[in-house]
Amino acid sequence: MEKSILRVKLPVYLDNSATTPCDPRVVEAMLPYFSLNFGNPASRFHLYGWEAEEAVDNARIQIALLIGAKPAEIVFTSGATESCNLAVKGAVKAGTGHQKHIITIATEHKAVLEAVRDLKQEGCEVTEIGVNGRGMPDPAEIEQAVRPSTVLIAAMYANNETGVILPVREIAHIAKVRNVLFFSDATQAVGKIPVDVNTDGIDLMAFTAHKMFGPKGVGALYIRSKTPPIGIRPQLSGGHHERGLRSGTLNVPGIVGFGKAASLARDEMKTDAERLLAQRIKLENSLLELPLVFLNGDPQSRLPHVTSISVSDVGSEQLLLYLSSKLALSSGAACSSATHEPSHVLTAMGIPAGLLHCTLRISQGRFTTRDQIDYAAEILNKAIIKIRKETSVPSSTRLQPSSF
Repeated sequence: MEKSILRVKLPVYLDNSATTPCDPRVVEAMLPYFSLNFGNPASRFHLYGWEAEEAVDNARIQIALLIGAKPAEIVFTSGATESCNLAVKGAVKAGTGHQKHIITIATEHKAVLEAVRDLKQEGCEVTEIGVNGRGMPDPAEIEQAVRPSTVLIAAMYANNETGVILPVREIAHIAKVRNVLFFSDATQAVGKIPVDVNTDGIDLMAFTAHKMFGPKGVGALYIRSKTPPIGIRPQLSGGHHERGLRSGTLNVPGIVGFGKAASLARDEMKTDAERLLAQRIKLENSLLELPLVFLNGDPQSRLPHVTSISVSDVGSEQLLLYLSSKLALSSGAACSSATHEPSHVLTAMGIPAGLLHCTLRISQGRFTTRDQIDYAAEILNKAIIKIRKETSVPSSTRLQPSSF
């Protein structure tokens, strides 16, 4: 029996980049709005509607404080995917002229890449910027790609598979100088590391509650207030909610939970990040002691809680199934786990083909303990050694570090 097993409840959850458990304090804040304070904030002529509207306004303030925004700059959506679509499609379709140009990054989340693809089919021109082996785009290449017809630059804040933090401020500066809108999908970053839309120079930003210990089904789009205002064409019809930008009855319990999650993140982010970084370093040091285990992504500019490794000779699906009763991990983005296609992120980074199906993403969260990390390191090491022995791949056929 593993020496750490007596101290942890199995399976250990290490897939917090896919979703996080709702913090009990968030659940407590939400509960009254399911039954007691159940009103619709659009109901303007009775107490139930007023109470709901007040709760939404308070959550808007809490969320704005987390990212350095004004409450009026927060638009509620059903999640980050909708926010990304509203930002990308809404901004481009609101622009003038027929020839429109978008710049994006090859490692963006599919919510952005597929929104851009849809616009391309409608006649927009697209420049997709590649990344280096560390997952970083070159800001100079982005600058060179800007044209007079460029409407939008879309670059995520931190990658959902590798945790790599992109040079957001440099990209934002390029956009500002060239009078182009800058959109960032900050789903993985907000609530985990400091994000300030003013310091960072972001015009549009998508994020969501369930990645920061809030409920699923509620997200937000930050839209900078400017003169003249940023034009966004609504993507849903049926009402005038959220300043006419997003039709549909507001999810009051979810929004209240989102606000509480934002408030907790603002108070606890620094302490959580320091603890998780120390645990991440310990875990990675243990795994990288094994031969032919490689870290994916920039070793320095990375989220404190995310580890992506490739393990030569060990298929990630085989390893995940082998460990499923002990560890809850993923091979990459949760939205792509149903397919067997190699990760577009790792492919763009130039990871050798033989390692694309040999990758694990280990993502910690607020409730991840040191005992859990000790156990995970121990059980992962044993599993990798065991599977390698069973498969008996000759060392001469293994991918070496020089393959990168």
